[in-house]
Amino acid sequence: MPAKTTFLCQACGYQSSGWLGRCPDCGRWNSMKEERVADPVQERRPRSLKESLHPQPTSIAAIEAVGENRTSTGIGEFDRVLGGGVVPGSVMLIGGDPGIGKTTLLLQALSGLVSKAERVLYVSGEESPRQMKMRGQRLGVEDPRLYILAETSLEQIFKSVQDLQPAALAVDSIQTVYTEQITSAPGSISQVQEVAGQLMWFAKRSGVPVFIIGHVTKEGAIAGPRLLEHIVDTVLYFEGDKGHAYRILRAVKNRFGSANEIGVFEMKDGGLAEVANPSELFLAERLQKTAGSVVVSSLEGSRPILIELQALVTATGYAMPKRMANGIEINRISLLLAVMEKRLGLHLAGQDVYVNVVGGMRIDEPAIDLGIVTAVTSSLRDRPIDSATIVIGEVGLGGEVRAISQAELRLREAMKLGFRRCLMPAGNVEKLAHPVDGIDLVSIREVGEALDAILA
Repeated sequence: MPAKTTFLCQACGYQSSGWLGRCPDCGRWNSMKEERVADPVQERRPRSLKESLHPQPTSIAAIEAVGENRTSTGIGEFDRVLGGGVVPGSVMLIGGDPGIGKTTLLLQALSGLVSKAERVLYVSGEESPRQMKMRGQRLGVEDPRLYILAETSLEQIFKSVQDLQPAALAVDSIQTVYTEQITSAPGSISQVQEVAGQLMWFAKRSGVPVFIIGHVTKEGAIAGPRLLEHIVDTVLYFEGDKGHAYRILRAVKNRFGSANEIGVFEMKDGGLAEVANPSELFLAERLQKTAGSVVVSSLEGSRPILIELQALVTATGYAMPKRMANGIEINRISLLLAVMEKRLGLHLAGQDVYVNVVGGMRIDEPAIDLGIVTAVTSSLRDRPIDSATIVIGEVGLGGEVRAISQAELRLREAMKLGFRRCLMPAGNVEKLAHPVDGIDLVSIREVGEALDAILA
Protein backbone atom coordinates (compact mmCIF):
# COMPACT_ATOMS: atom_id res chain seq x y z
CA MET A 1 0.00 0.00 0.00
CA PRO A 2 1.59 3.30 -1.01
CA ALA A 3 2.43 5.73 1.77
CA LYS A 4 0.10 8.67 2.16
CA THR A 5 1.54 12.10 1.53
CA THR A 6 0.51 15.65 2.32
CA PHE A 7 1.80 19.08 1.42
CA LEU A 8 3.06 21.16 4.34
CA CYS A 9 3.92 24.85 4.42
CA GLN A 10 7.49 25.12 5.70
CA ALA A 11 6.77 28.52 7.25
CA CYS A 12 3.56 28.02 9.24
CA GLY A 13 2.70 24.30 9.05
CA TYR A 14 -0.50 24.59 6.97
CA GLN A 15 -1.49 21.23 5.45
CA SER A 16 -3.05 20.61 2.06
CA SER A 17 -3.87 17.47 0.13
CA GLY A 18 -2.51 19.04 -3.07
CA TRP A 19 0.29 21.43 -3.99
CA LEU A 20 -0.44 25.15 -3.81
CA GLY A 21 1.72 27.95 -5.14
CA ARG A 22 0.83 30.20 -2.22
CA CYS A 23 0.04 29.17 1.33
CA PRO A 24 -3.56 30.23 2.18
CA ASP A 25 -2.63 30.69 5.86
CA CYS A 26 0.59 32.78 5.91
CA GLY A 27 0.65 33.95 2.29
CA ARG A 28 4.16 32.63 1.51
CA TRP A 29 4.94 31.66 -2.08
CA ASN A 30 6.51 28.28 -2.99
CA SER A 31 6.59 27.13 0.63
CA MET A 32 4.49 23.95 0.18
CA LYS A 33 6.54 20.74 0.22
CA GLU A 34 5.38 17.16 -0.06
CA GLU A 35 5.94 14.96 2.99
CA ARG A 36 4.81 11.54 4.06
CA VAL A 37 2.07 11.30 6.65
CA ALA A 38 3.68 10.04 9.85
CA ASP A 39 2.14 8.38 12.86
CA PRO A 40 1.08 10.62 15.75
CA VAL A 41 3.99 11.91 17.79
CA GLN A 42 2.72 10.32 20.98
CA GLU A 43 2.92 6.85 19.49
CA ARG A 44 6.59 7.34 18.65
CA ARG A 45 7.58 8.25 22.21
CA PRO A 46 9.60 5.59 24.02
CA ARG A 47 7.35 3.54 26.27
CA SER A 48 9.55 4.12 29.30
CA LEU A 49 9.30 7.87 28.70
CA LYS A 50 5.50 7.82 28.54
CA GLU A 51 5.20 5.66 31.64
CA SER A 52 7.60 7.80 33.68
CA LEU A 53 5.45 10.93 33.37
CA HIS A 54 2.26 9.55 35.01
CA PRO A 55 -0.11 12.28 33.78
CA GLN A 56 -2.53 12.24 36.72
CA PRO A 57 -4.60 15.34 37.60
CA THR A 58 -3.44 17.02 40.82
CA SER A 59 -5.05 19.75 42.88
CA ILE A 60 -3.14 23.02 42.61
CA ALA A 61 -3.25 23.33 46.41
CA ALA A 62 -1.48 19.97 46.76
CA ILE A 63 1.39 20.83 44.42
CA GLU A 64 4.58 21.62 46.29
CA ALA A 65 6.08 25.00 45.38
CA VAL A 66 9.79 24.54 44.74
CA GLY A 67 12.07 27.31 43.55
CA GLU A 68 14.29 26.72 40.56
CA ASN A 69 17.89 25.85 41.39
CA ARG A 70 19.57 27.94 38.76
CA THR A 71 23.12 27.28 37.60
CA SER A 72 25.31 30.18 36.54
CA THR A 73 27.09 30.00 33.19
CA GLY A 74 29.83 32.33 34.39
CA ILE A 75 28.64 34.96 31.88
CA GLY A 76 26.73 37.62 33.79
CA GLU A 77 24.96 39.06 30.74
CA PHE A 78 23.82 35.60 29.61
CA ASP A 79 22.53 34.77 33.11
CA ARG A 80 20.66 38.09 33.22
CA VAL A 81 18.78 37.30 29.99
CA LEU A 82 17.91 33.80 31.22
CA GLY A 83 16.47 35.26 34.44
CA GLY A 84 19.38 34.49 36.77
CA GLY A 85 20.91 31.32 35.35
CA VAL A 86 20.11 28.00 33.70
CA VAL A 87 17.09 26.12 35.08
CA PRO A 88 17.40 22.30 35.17
CA GLY A 89 15.29 20.64 32.48
CA SER A 90 14.74 23.85 30.52
CA VAL A 91 14.94 24.05 26.73
CA MET A 92 16.47 27.23 25.28
CA LEU A 93 16.32 28.18 21.59
CA ILE A 94 18.90 30.65 20.28
CA GLY A 95 18.54 32.22 16.83
CA GLY A 96 20.59 34.73 14.90
CA ASP A 97 22.15 35.60 11.56
CA PRO A 98 24.99 33.40 10.25
CA GLY A 99 28.34 34.38 11.73
CA ILE A 100 26.82 36.54 14.46
CA GLY A 101 28.44 34.44 17.23
CA LYS A 102 25.86 31.84 18.36
CA THR A 103 28.37 29.00 18.51
CA THR A 104 30.90 31.21 20.26
CA LEU A 105 28.35 32.20 22.88
CA LEU A 106 27.30 28.61 23.58
CA LEU A 107 30.87 27.34 23.81
CA GLN A 108 31.72 30.02 26.36
CA ALA A 109 28.50 29.30 28.29
CA LEU A 110 29.15 25.54 28.36
CA SER A 111 32.70 26.22 29.49
CA GLY A 112 31.24 28.08 32.47
CA LEU A 113 28.83 25.24 33.23
CA VAL A 114 31.69 22.72 33.17
CA SER A 115 33.19 24.20 36.32
CA LYS A 116 29.94 23.41 38.17
CA ALA A 117 29.17 20.04 36.54
CA GLU A 118 30.87 16.79 35.64
CA ARG A 119 30.44 16.82 31.86
CA VAL A 120 28.68 18.77 29.15
CA LEU A 121 28.05 17.76 25.53
CA TYR A 122 28.08 19.95 22.43
CA VAL A 123 26.49 18.29 19.37
CA SER A 124 27.61 19.89 16.12
CA GLY A 125 25.78 19.03 12.93
CA GLU A 126 27.58 21.64 10.83
CA GLU A 127 31.23 21.62 11.95
CA SER A 128 33.73 18.83 12.44
CA PRO A 129 35.41 18.16 15.82
CA ARG A 130 38.66 19.65 14.49
CA GLN A 131 36.88 22.85 13.54
CA MET A 132 35.35 23.02 16.99
CA LYS A 133 38.79 22.39 18.50
CA MET A 134 40.26 25.31 16.56
CA ARG A 135 37.44 27.57 17.70
CA GLY A 136 37.89 26.40 21.29
CA GLN A 137 41.61 27.21 21.20
CA ARG A 138 40.87 30.72 20.00
CA LEU A 139 38.33 31.19 22.78
CA GLY A 140 40.45 29.55 25.45
CA VAL A 141 37.87 26.77 25.91
CA GLU A 142 39.79 23.50 26.31
CA ASP A 143 38.37 21.87 29.42
CA PRO A 144 38.52 18.05 29.07
CA ARG A 145 35.01 17.75 30.52
CA LEU A 146 33.55 19.51 27.47
CA TYR A 147 32.75 16.83 24.89
CA ILE A 148 32.15 17.41 21.17
CA LEU A 149 29.97 15.12 19.04
CA ALA A 150 29.63 15.54 15.27
CA GLU A 151 26.30 13.83 14.62
CA THR A 152 22.96 14.59 12.97
CA SER A 153 20.94 11.47 13.87
CA LEU A 154 18.77 12.10 16.93
CA GLU A 155 18.81 8.41 17.85
CA GLN A 156 22.63 8.35 17.86
CA ILE A 157 22.70 11.59 19.87
CA PHE A 158 20.48 10.05 22.56
CA LYS A 159 22.73 6.97 22.67
CA SER A 160 25.75 9.17 23.28
CA VAL A 161 23.86 11.12 25.92
CA GLN A 162 22.89 7.90 27.66
CA ASP A 163 26.53 6.76 27.73
CA LEU A 164 28.05 10.11 28.72
CA GLN A 165 25.32 11.35 31.12
CA PRO A 166 26.12 15.05 30.58
CA ALA A 167 24.87 17.82 32.86
CA ALA A 168 23.98 20.02 29.85
CA LEU A 169 23.37 19.43 26.13
CA ALA A 170 23.75 21.81 23.18
CA VAL A 171 22.48 21.03 19.65
CA ASP A 172 23.83 23.07 16.72
CA SER A 173 21.63 23.32 14.77
CA ILE A 174 18.15 21.81 14.95
CA GLN A 175 17.72 22.19 11.18
CA THR A 176 20.51 19.63 10.60
CA VAL A 177 19.26 17.00 13.06
CA TYR A 178 16.82 14.32 11.90
CA THR A 179 15.02 11.36 13.40
CA GLU A 180 14.72 8.05 11.59
CA GLN A 181 11.06 7.78 12.61
CA ILE A 182 10.17 10.35 9.93
CA THR A 183 11.09 9.93 6.28
CA SER A 184 11.18 13.61 5.30
CA ALA A 185 14.46 15.46 4.79
CA PRO A 186 16.35 17.18 7.64
CA GLY A 187 15.18 20.74 8.15
CA SER A 188 11.62 20.05 7.00
CA ILE A 189 8.74 21.14 9.19
CA SER A 190 7.99 17.58 10.32
CA GLN A 191 11.60 16.88 11.26
CA VAL A 192 12.03 20.15 13.13
CA GLN A 193 8.82 19.66 15.11
CA GLU A 194 9.56 16.05 16.01
CA VAL A 195 13.21 16.64 16.94
CA ALA A 196 12.29 19.63 19.09
CA GLY A 197 9.49 17.65 20.74
CA GLN A 198 11.76 14.73 21.61
CA LEU A 199 14.47 17.04 22.96
CA MET A 200 11.85 18.73 25.12
CA TRP A 201 10.62 15.39 26.47
CA PHE A 202 14.20 14.34 27.20
CA ALA A 203 14.93 17.58 29.08
CA LYS A 204 11.79 17.35 31.23
CA ARG A 205 12.38 13.70 32.05
CA SER A 206 16.09 13.92 32.85
CA GLY A 207 16.40 17.46 34.22
CA VAL A 208 19.23 18.18 31.77
CA PRO A 209 19.10 21.70 30.28
CA VAL A 210 19.13 21.71 26.48
CA PHE A 211 20.42 24.56 24.31
CA ILE A 212 19.21 24.59 20.68
CA ILE A 213 20.58 26.77 17.89
CA GLY A 214 18.17 27.62 15.10
CA HIS A 215 18.68 29.18 11.68
CA VAL A 216 16.90 32.42 10.80
CA THR A 217 15.07 33.53 7.67
CA LYS A 218 15.74 36.62 5.57
CA GLU A 219 13.25 38.50 7.73
CA GLY A 220 15.28 37.67 10.86
CA ALA A 221 12.77 35.20 12.38
CA ILE A 222 13.80 31.69 13.40
CA ALA A 223 13.33 29.33 10.46
CA GLY A 224 10.62 26.71 10.74
CA PRO A 225 7.11 26.76 12.16
CA ARG A 226 6.10 29.08 15.00
CA LEU A 227 5.26 25.90 16.90
CA LEU A 228 8.99 25.49 17.45
CA GLU A 229 9.05 28.62 19.59
CA HIS A 230 5.98 27.46 21.52
CA ILE A 231 7.60 24.12 22.40
CA VAL A 232 10.71 25.52 24.08
CA ASP A 233 10.88 27.37 27.40
CA THR A 234 13.08 30.26 26.31
CA VAL A 235 13.59 31.95 22.93
CA LEU A 236 16.67 34.15 22.55
CA TYR A 237 17.70 36.23 19.55
CA PHE A 238 21.35 37.13 19.06
CA GLU A 239 21.38 40.42 17.17
CA GLY A 240 23.98 42.80 15.88
CA ASP A 241 25.41 44.49 12.84
CA LYS A 242 28.47 42.79 11.42
CA GLY A 243 29.92 46.25 10.92
CA HIS A 244 29.84 46.78 14.69
CA ALA A 245 31.59 44.84 17.42
CA TYR A 246 28.52 44.95 19.68
CA ARG A 247 26.10 42.06 20.01
CA ILE A 248 22.69 42.08 21.69
CA LEU A 249 21.20 38.92 23.22
CA ARG A 250 17.47 39.53 23.53
CA ALA A 251 14.85 37.32 25.21
CA VAL A 252 11.50 37.29 23.40
CA LYS A 253 10.06 34.43 25.47
CA ASN A 254 11.10 33.19 28.89
CA ARG A 255 9.05 30.96 31.17
CA PHE A 256 11.56 31.46 34.00
CA GLY A 257 12.17 35.20 33.85
CA SER A 258 11.45 38.48 32.12
CA ALA A 259 10.79 38.34 28.38
CA ASN A 260 12.26 41.80 27.79
CA GLU A 261 15.80 41.47 29.15
CA ILE A 262 18.84 42.01 26.97
CA GLY A 263 22.51 41.22 27.35
CA VAL A 264 25.19 43.30 25.65
CA PHE A 265 28.46 41.80 24.41
CA GLU A 266 31.47 43.00 22.48
CA MET A 267 33.06 40.67 19.93
CA LYS A 268 36.83 40.50 20.38
CA ASP A 269 39.63 38.26 19.10
CA GLY A 270 39.28 36.04 22.15
CA GLY A 271 35.50 35.73 21.93
CA LEU A 272 32.55 37.58 23.40
CA ALA A 273 33.23 39.98 26.26
CA GLU A 274 30.51 41.25 28.57
CA VAL A 275 29.62 44.94 28.55
CA ALA A 276 28.82 45.90 32.13
CA ASN A 277 27.67 49.45 31.32
CA PRO A 278 26.05 49.55 27.86
CA SER A 279 25.00 53.20 28.18
CA GLU A 280 28.58 54.36 28.62
CA LEU A 281 29.67 52.24 25.66
CA PHE A 282 26.98 53.56 23.29
CA LEU A 283 27.72 57.19 24.20
CA ALA A 284 31.52 56.91 24.16
CA GLU A 285 32.02 58.40 20.67
CA ARG A 286 29.25 60.98 20.78
CA LEU A 287 30.19 64.35 19.28
CA GLN A 288 29.39 67.53 21.18
CA LYS A 289 27.18 70.30 19.77
CA THR A 290 26.00 68.36 16.72
CA ALA A 291 22.63 69.27 15.23
CA GLY A 292 20.22 66.34 15.06
CA SER A 293 21.80 64.40 17.94
CA VAL A 294 19.94 63.68 21.18
CA VAL A 295 20.23 61.13 24.00
CA VAL A 296 17.16 59.02 24.83
CA SER A 297 16.46 56.32 27.41
CA SER A 298 15.17 52.89 26.45
CA LEU A 299 14.05 50.41 29.10
CA GLU A 300 15.17 46.88 28.20
CA GLY A 301 13.65 44.56 30.79
CA SER A 302 14.81 45.89 34.16
CA ARG A 303 17.75 47.84 32.71
CA PRO A 304 17.57 51.43 31.39
CA ILE A 305 19.99 52.09 28.52
CA LEU A 306 20.94 55.53 27.29
CA ILE A 307 21.39 55.67 23.52
CA GLU A 308 22.28 58.39 21.07
CA LEU A 309 19.60 59.07 18.47
CA GLN A 310 20.62 60.86 15.27
CA ALA A 311 18.47 62.58 12.66
CA LEU A 312 19.41 64.16 9.34
CA VAL A 313 16.99 66.37 7.41
CA THR A 314 17.96 67.55 3.91
CA ALA A 315 16.12 69.00 0.93
CA THR A 316 14.87 66.23 -1.33
CA GLY A 317 15.81 65.92 -4.98
CA TYR A 318 12.94 63.57 -5.79
CA ALA A 319 9.23 63.95 -6.32
CA MET A 320 8.61 61.84 -3.23
CA PRO A 321 10.80 62.59 -0.17
CA LYS A 322 12.72 59.70 1.38
CA ARG A 323 11.99 58.34 4.83
CA MET A 324 14.69 55.98 6.12
CA ALA A 325 15.28 54.59 9.62
CA ASN A 326 17.92 52.33 11.13
CA GLY A 327 17.03 50.68 14.44
CA ILE A 328 13.49 52.14 14.58
CA GLU A 329 10.30 51.05 12.83
CA ILE A 330 9.81 53.24 9.77
CA ASN A 331 6.04 53.42 10.34
CA ARG A 332 6.66 55.05 13.71
CA ILE A 333 8.84 57.67 12.04
CA SER A 334 6.14 58.44 9.47
CA LEU A 335 3.54 58.82 12.21
CA LEU A 336 5.68 61.26 14.20
CA LEU A 337 6.51 63.31 11.09
CA ALA A 338 2.80 63.64 10.39
CA VAL A 339 2.25 64.88 13.96
CA MET A 340 5.04 67.44 13.52
CA GLU A 341 3.54 68.77 10.30
CA LYS A 342 0.00 68.96 11.70
CA ARG A 343 0.63 70.12 15.28
CA LEU A 344 3.86 72.12 14.94
CA GLY A 345 3.42 73.53 11.45
CA LEU A 346 6.79 72.21 10.25
CA HIS A 347 7.04 71.71 6.48
CA LEU A 348 8.67 68.31 5.93
CA ALA A 349 6.99 67.37 2.64
CA GLY A 350 10.00 68.61 0.69
CA GLN A 351 12.62 67.13 3.04
CA ASP A 352 14.36 63.77 3.15
CA VAL A 353 14.44 62.46 6.73
CA TYR A 354 16.96 59.89 8.00
CA VAL A 355 16.92 58.56 11.57
CA ASN A 356 19.60 56.32 13.07
CA VAL A 357 20.13 54.57 16.41
CA VAL A 358 23.85 54.60 17.16
CA GLY A 359 25.54 51.28 17.98
CA GLY A 360 23.34 48.91 16.00
CA MET A 361 20.56 48.80 18.62
CA ARG A 362 16.91 48.25 17.71
CA ILE A 363 14.36 50.11 19.83
CA ASP A 364 10.61 49.50 19.86
CA GLU A 365 9.74 51.47 22.99
CA PRO A 366 7.43 54.51 22.55
CA ALA A 367 9.42 56.43 25.21
CA ILE A 368 11.83 57.60 22.49
CA ASP A 369 9.09 59.42 20.53
CA LEU A 370 9.90 62.83 22.00
CA GLY A 371 13.58 62.24 21.26
CA ILE A 372 12.81 61.57 17.60
CA VAL A 373 10.75 64.76 17.33
CA THR A 374 13.46 66.92 18.94
CA ALA A 375 16.26 65.34 16.88
CA VAL A 376 14.43 65.89 13.59
CA THR A 377 13.62 69.49 14.51
CA SER A 378 17.20 70.11 15.62
CA SER A 379 18.53 68.94 12.25
CA LEU A 380 15.85 70.84 10.33
CA ARG A 381 16.73 74.13 12.07
CA ASP A 382 20.45 73.27 12.33
CA ARG A 383 20.47 74.02 16.03
CA PRO A 384 22.31 71.57 18.33
CA ILE A 385 20.83 70.23 21.56
CA ASP A 386 22.69 70.65 24.86
CA SER A 387 24.92 67.59 25.35
CA ALA A 388 23.95 67.34 29.06
CA THR A 389 20.23 67.01 28.25
CA ILE A 390 18.27 63.77 27.94
CA VAL A 391 14.80 63.54 26.36
CA ILE A 392 12.14 60.93 27.18
CA GLY A 393 8.40 60.76 26.51
CA GLU A 394 5.69 59.22 24.31
CA VAL A 395 3.99 61.43 21.73
CA GLY A 396 0.31 60.99 20.87
CA LEU A 397 -1.46 61.91 17.66
CA GLY A 398 -2.81 65.05 19.25
CA GLY A 399 0.70 66.27 20.00
CA GLU A 400 0.38 65.49 23.70
CA VAL A 401 3.33 63.98 25.61
CA ARG A 402 2.23 60.94 27.58
CA ALA A 403 3.78 59.46 30.72
CA ILE A 404 6.25 56.57 30.51
CA SER A 405 7.11 53.68 32.84
CA GLN A 406 10.00 53.49 35.32
CA ALA A 407 10.84 57.20 35.18
CA GLU A 408 12.93 57.17 38.39
CA LEU A 409 15.04 54.26 37.13
CA ARG A 410 15.82 56.13 33.92
CA LEU A 411 16.70 59.31 35.84
CA ARG A 412 19.17 57.49 38.09
CA GLU A 413 20.94 56.04 35.06
CA ALA A 414 21.12 59.48 33.46
CA MET A 415 22.59 61.00 36.62
CA LYS A 416 25.30 58.30 36.75
CA LEU A 417 26.52 59.38 33.31
CA GLY A 418 26.58 63.08 34.15
CA PHE A 419 23.36 64.36 32.59
CA ARG A 420 22.03 67.46 34.33
CA ARG A 421 18.76 68.17 32.52
CA CYS A 422 15.86 65.96 31.52
CA LEU A 423 12.78 66.71 29.43
CA MET A 424 10.06 64.32 30.55
CA PRO A 425 6.24 64.12 30.56
CA ALA A 426 4.39 66.21 33.11
CA GLY A 427 2.56 63.09 34.26
CA ASN A 428 5.83 61.55 35.42
CA VAL A 429 7.10 64.73 37.09
CA GLU A 430 3.92 64.99 39.16
CA LYS A 431 4.08 61.35 40.26
CA LEU A 432 7.74 61.21 41.32
CA ALA A 433 7.83 59.74 44.81
CA HIS A 434 10.99 61.59 45.84
CA PRO A 435 12.56 64.82 44.62
CA VAL A 436 15.53 64.24 42.33
CA ASP A 437 18.66 66.13 43.27
CA GLY A 438 21.36 66.91 40.76
CA ILE A 439 19.18 66.92 37.65
CA ASP A 440 16.85 69.65 36.39
CA LEU A 441 13.45 68.26 35.37
CA VAL A 442 11.54 70.09 32.63
CA SER A 443 7.84 69.18 32.65
CA ILE A 444 6.40 68.73 29.13
CA ARG A 445 2.71 68.42 28.26
CA GLU A 446 2.81 68.81 24.45
CA VAL A 447 5.54 68.69 21.83
CA GLY A 448 5.62 72.43 21.25
CA GLU A 449 6.77 72.98 24.84
CA ALA A 450 9.64 70.54 24.32
CA LEU A 451 10.91 72.36 21.25
CA ASP A 452 10.69 75.71 23.04
CA ALA A 453 12.67 74.34 25.99
CA ILE A 454 15.35 72.49 24.09
CA LEU A 455 15.95 74.79 21.11
CA ALA A 456 15.46 78.16 22.81
